[in-house]
Amino acid sequence: MATKMSVSGRYGTHLPCLIKAMEKTDGDVLELGMGVFSTPYLHYQCMLSDRKLVSYENYKDWMNFFVKYGYVNDNHEINFVEKYADADIEKPWDLVLIDQTPDSSRAEEIKRLVNLAKYIVIHDSNGRYNKIYHYDTIYPLFKYRTIWDTDDNHATVLSNSIDLENFWK
Repeated sequence: MATKMSVSGRYGTHLPCLIKAMEKTDGDVLELGMGVFSTPYLHYQCMLSDRKLVSYENYKDWMNFFVKYGYVNDNHEINFVEKYADADIEKPWDLVLIDQTPDSSRAEEIKRLVNLAKYIVIHDSNGRYNKIYHYDTIYPLFKYRTIWDTDDNHATVLSNSIDLENFWK
């Protein structure tokens, strides 16, 4: 049975950042907020490279959609959390995707991960969204930042351990 959903190409504008970061790493990946673009991409990339992907979602029906369609395996752990503050994420990660709702939790989870991830990819990083996401409160916590602004809906890569000057090469 097909599932009806509204999808916009704007939902996938963080893929260039994820693709590049996956090329540059070989360790564990954390996804906060599952989506029709990020979850399948990260799922299969982690399967093909024998890496661990840990996804957290706070909307049970959405999480169950991915479970139902086979996105759980030895490489992919999917977890439900009422609040992202309860997610067990304090460990080293090669790549973290921040794309969850409620939007107000994004900056808080980034603060928890600031020195634990090689790369943190944040979606919807346009300045016009700052009132929602409060990314301006976390940018000063990072040594390095690069922005994917080719699309109307920006994504940003942050790091404290890897200089991002040549990230796109």
